[in-house]
Amino acid sequence: MRHRACRTTLALMLAFSLTGCSATRMNTAAEVRPWHSINEFRDQRFADVEDPWEGFNRNMYRFNFYLDRYLLIPVVNGYEYVTPTFVQERVSGIYNNLSEIRNLTNSIFQLKGIESATTLGRFVTNSTVGLAGMFDPAAKFGLKRHDQDFGKTLGYWGTASGPYLVLPVFGPSSVRDAGGLAFDTGLTYGVYSAVDPFAGTGHSTAIDSGVAALQTVDLRHQQGFRYYDSGYPFEYYMVRFLYHQSREIETGKAPEAESP
Repeated sequence: MRHRACRTTLALMLAFSLTGCSATRMNTAAEVRPWHSINEFRDQRFADVEDPWEGFNRNMYRFNFYLDRYLLIPVVNGYEYVTPTFVQERVSGIYNNLSEIRNLTNSIFQLKGIESATTLGRFVTNSTVGLAGMFDPAAKFGLKRHDQDFGKTLGYWGTASGPYLVLPVFGPSSVRDAGGLAFDTGLTYGVYSAVDPFAGTGHSTAIDSGVAALQTVDLRHQQGFRYYDSGYPFEYYMVRFLYHQSREIETGKAPEAESP
C-alpha cells in the first residue's frame, strides 16, 4: 500500500543517513571505491529509475560536488560563522515566508481549497504579526505549512515524472520537475518585478543582486545534504532512487505495494 511505500522510503532515508554518520567522510568521487558492480543490483528497486542520460547526470552530479566543495559550502560556513544563529533563523524565516506565494499558487492550481486558505492565512499572519516572516506565529495558530511546487502540480494532474535529470546547482530533478522549476522561477520573478520593493532606492539592481545571493546562501544553509559525504559506494543511485520515490509519494503516484 502507499503508506507502506512511504514507510519503506523513510526507512531507507534513515539507513542512508546513519550510514553517512558512521562512515569515513569522503571528499571526492574517486575516493569512494565500489565494493560491487551496480549490475549485481539491477533487480533492486533503488536501481529502477529511468535514467537514459546517466553519463550527463553523473558529470553534473560531480560538477555540483565541486561547486559545493570549493564555493557554496565555504561561503555557507563563513556565513554561519559570522552570523548569530538568531539572525540566521530570521533570514530563513523571511525567505520561507516569501515561498508561501509559490505554495499558494500551486495549491490553487491543484484545487485544494482548504490548503489554499491555510497557506494564505500563513502568509498574511507571518507577513504582519510575524514581521515579514522573521517569526512563525501561524504555526502556533495551527496553520500548517504545505510545501508545493509546479512539479507537484503537474504530477497531481497526471503528468509522469519522465527521465531522471541532475540540474546544475539545483541537483536531483526530473524532466517534469525541471519544467516545474522553470515555471515557479518565472512566477517568482514576475511577482517580484511587479512589486519591485527597492525601485525607489536608486540602487535596486545592487540590492536585488544582494537579496538573490543571500537567498542562495540561505537555501544551501537550510539543506543538510553534502555530496559524497555518506561514504556509500553507490551514492548516485541511492540519491536518485530516494529523490524519485519521495516525489512520487508527494504527488500520490507511488506504486502500491503488493499485499503479502
